[in-house]
Amino acid sequence: MSAQRPESWHEALHRLQREGLPHALATQVTSAGSTPREPGARMVITTDEVFDTLGGGTFEWQTIEAARERLASGTLGMSLEAFALGGRSGQCCGGFVNVLLEVFPGSAATLAIFGAGHVGTELVQLAAPLPWRVLWHDSREDIFPAWATDQPRLACRHAPDPQAAVAALPAGSHALVLTHDHAEDRDLIDALLKRGDMASIGLIGSKSKWASFRSRLNDAGHDEAALATVRCPIGVASGGTGGDKTPYAIALAAMAELLPLMGSAERADRRGLDPAELRRVFD
Repeated sequence: MSAQRPESWHEALHRLQREGLPHALATQVTSAGSTPREPGARMVITTDEVFDTLGGGTFEWQTIEAARERLASGTLGMSLEAFALGGRSGQCCGGFVNVLLEVFPGSAATLAIFGAGHVGTELVQLAAPLPWRVLWHDSREDIFPAWATDQPRLACRHAPDPQAAVAALPAGSHALVLTHDHAEDRDLIDALLKRGDMASIGLIGSKSKWASFRSRLNDAGHDEAALATVRCPIGVASGGTGGDKTPYAIALAAMAELLPLMGSAERADRRGLDPAELRRVFD
């Protein structure tokens, strides 16, 4: 049985932008003398993978290192890297190469949804047009709808262990807890508060549910400042004041609550540079 063909740079670029993951595109834009590849050669670089090649050798590894430094520091946009292959890169070719680096941040924000019930499903569908990466969790097997496997920036995660699921979240995620089980909800809130680095935490339910949770979480060692960061009930419609409590209405209210918290950064897959800025890069 033959090995699976590696992804090309354009396949990887499409997938990474579809999934909202940070990455860099390196393009050889000019060359002089003897060089491993021709202008137009490209490679895609992430924090732990490389797709395609600029020809190998020291200058390629220097390109990868430069891209990963920018990814790690959050330095976005375009930059031009110049390589004298007999000097900076110590290669025997002796030519000269310019490489354009384009660094993309990935999704504007990460939303972790715990619960694939009616409200969770409505939340995921409402989030689809937004530039967020959505991590959808549920402890039950075979619960996610078939359409979810093809939705951009959406990852479905079977999560039977609340502690492990929360531990795997990126720092600065926004979390909404709305599982089918109150004990699981409480375990998730406990784990999220222990992390201490979530951007926001929301919990579905009534004020009486939160009062019960609050008492137990306080007994578990969470102080008042930490407990005050949990929004419960989430959204106006789930507040127990006689409003519309249909799943869509609750999800819509919760999303309206999230929008100002998550910001309005541009979509990561909108590439391009103002012509004046592009001229400045090459000058």
